[in-house]
Amino acid sequence: MAVDSVISSPLGPPSSEKDAYALQFIKEMTSNADAVQERVLSEILSQNAETEYLQRFGLNGATHRETFKSKIPVVTYEDLQPEIQRIANGDRSPILSSHPISEFLTSSGTSAGERKLMPTIAEEMDRRQKLYSLLMPVMNLYVPGLDKGKGLYFLFVKNSTKTPGGLLARPVLTSYYNSKQFKTRPYDPYNVYTSPNEAILCVDSFQSMYTQMLCGLIMRQEVLRVGAVFASGLLRAIRFLQLNWRELAHDISTGTLSPKITDASIRECMSKVLKPDPELADFIIQECSDENWERIIPRIWPKTKYLDVIVTGAMAQYIPTLDFYSGGLPKPCTMYASSECYFGLNLKPMCKPSEVSYTIMPNMGYFEFMPHDPWALPPSRDSPPRLVDLADVEVGKEYELVVSTYSGLCRYRVGDILQVTGFYNSAPQFRFVRRKNVLLSIESDKTDEAELQKAIENASVLLREFNTSVVEYTSFADTRTIPGHYVIYWELLVRESANPPTDDVLNRCCLAMEESLNSVYRQSRVADNSIGPLEIRVVKNGTFEELMDYAISRGASINQYKVPRCVNSTPITELLDARVASVHFSPSAPHWTPERRR
Repeated sequence: MAVDSVISSPLGPPSSEKDAYALQFIKEMTSNADAVQERVLSEILSQNAETEYLQRFGLNGATHRETFKSKIPVVTYEDLQPEIQRIANGDRSPILSSHPISEFLTSSGTSAGERKLMPTIAEEMDRRQKLYSLLMPVMNLYVPGLDKGKGLYFLFVKNSTKTPGGLLARPVLTSYYNSKQFKTRPYDPYNVYTSPNEAILCVDSFQSMYTQMLCGLIMRQEVLRVGAVFASGLLRAIRFLQLNWRELAHDISTGTLSPKITDASIRECMSKVLKPDPELADFIIQECSDENWERIIPRIWPKTKYLDVIVTGAMAQYIPTLDFYSGGLPKPCTMYASSECYFGLNLKPMCKPSEVSYTIMPNMGYFEFMPHDPWALPPSRDSPPRLVDLADVEVGKEYELVVSTYSGLCRYRVGDILQVTGFYNSAPQFRFVRRKNVLLSIESDKTDEAELQKAIENASVLLREFNTSVVEYTSFADTRTIPGHYVIYWELLVRESANPPTDDVLNRCCLAMEESLNSVYRQSRVADNSIGPLEIRVVKNGTFEELMDYAISRGASINQYKVPRCVNSTPITELLDARVASVHFSPSAPHWTPERRR
C-alpha cells in the first residue's frame, strides 16, 4: 500500500498490514478534512438534537453548519457551569448530551479553585482509543525494530472522586488506564510495557513508581524507549532512582520485594517477575553510587532509541535536563489531546522539539478557530468573534481552539493558542504556542495572574502585625530542582525597621500562598509529590527599579513598562537572585482532600 510522502520515511513501507490500515485511515481523514468535519458536526447535532442546550437556542434539529454557527454561541467553562453542575448533582435529563454522561473528566484548568468537570460519554473511549492506535504505525516508519523489545513508561493514576450525583470525576488518563480498552488491550508486539497494570493502577504514587522502576531495571536489556506523559514525570522518575537505588538494588540482589510495597496485587504480580540477580544489582550499584548522572538513561537502558514525552508548551523548559540525563536522545511528541477532546497526532515524530506540529484529525470532533491577536480588544456579546473552519485557517496565523464534541460541548473555547505551520493533505498542522492566560506551570498545574495575585494578598495578611507590605513581586517556575517548584520574588516595605517580619512568619507566608492556590496545584504537592514546596525570595529594596532600568535598556518604553508577573529570562533571574536578602520555604504541605467541595 502506498503511503503519502509526508508520512513515509526512508525506512520503507508500513511494517505490517495493521500499520498499513492505520496509515490509510490517516490519509483518508486528512484528504477530505472539510467533508469529514461536516459529517462530524451533522452527527453531533443529530445525536444531541433533543438536548435542552441545543433546543434553548432554537436549532430545531438543523444540522447545517451555517445554521449552527448563526444560532449557537461561543462559550467558556463559566458559561456552561450551571448545566454541568446540574449533571454533577444528579440531573439525568438530556441537558448537554442525549447519551448518558458516563463520568466527568477533570481538566487541569481550574474554576473557583476546583478542577473543571468535562462531561463525557461511553463511546468517547473508543474514539480516544482509535487515535492511540495510530501512534505506533507512524512511529514505526521512523524507528525500526520496536517490536523487538519493550517500552519503559512511567504511567500513573490519580485519585477519583464522585460528584454529589454519584458520577466519577477523574483525569482523562486515569479514566483511560482504568478502562477495559486499556486493561484488556490485545497483545501488540510494538506496544509492550515493562510496567504491569497492577503498578500503573495503584493510586499510591510511591508504590507505583517503585514497582515501575524495579521492573524497568529488571528488564533493562529489553527497553527500547523510555517515557512518561510529561517531561517532568520522567525527570521525577530519574530523581526517584537517585533516592532509592540502594533499596532497588537490594530487591534485585535478593529477589525479595521491599516491605514498603504493601499493595497485594503488586506483590502477587511481582512474585512472578522478581528473581535473585546479584550481577544486575552490582551493575546498578556501580552506575548509581558515583553520583555521575550524566547519560544515566542510555547507561542503564543501553538500547533506548528515544524518549517518549511531551516537551512542547510549558514542558519545553525541561529539555536541557532531559538532554543531560539522556545524552541528547530524540524526544518525539506523538499526540495532542485534552480533557475536552483528543485532537491529533504528530506525523513527523522524530523532529526537533522546536519543530513539533500536530495534524488535527477531523474525525475527533468539530473544530473551529478564533483568530488570536494579543493586542486586540476582547469581543463583546454584541459583536461575537468570527470563527474560521478547520480547512480555512491560514499558515503562520495564531488561533484559539474552539471545539464541539459528541459529549455535548458546543463551540467551547479550550483555551489553547495554536499557530498554523502547514497542511497535510487538506488537514492543517499546528504548533502549540501556549495555554491562554497561564502564568506558572510545573506539570499539570496552571496558575494565572489573578490567582497568583490573590494568593499574595492572602499571604500578605500575615505581614500586617509587622506593619509590612509587599510593594512588588514577580515569579518563575523553577524546574532546575526535581520536582520543580514555584519561586516568588518579594520586595517588602518594612515601615518599622526594629520589628521586621520573622523568618517563621515569612515561611508561613509561603504556606498561605499554597493554601490559596487551586486544587490541581495542591494535589500535585500533597498526593503526587510532583511539585516541591513554594519558595519566597525577599529581594533588597530598589531591586524592581533596577529590573525596570534593565528592561528600558533593552528597548522597553518607560511609559508602558509593567512589572512582569512571571520571568523566565536568565539575565532577569540572575539580576533578581543577585539581590536576594533572604530565602523562605513552606514549612509543610497545604491542605488537600480528594473530596470535591461541592
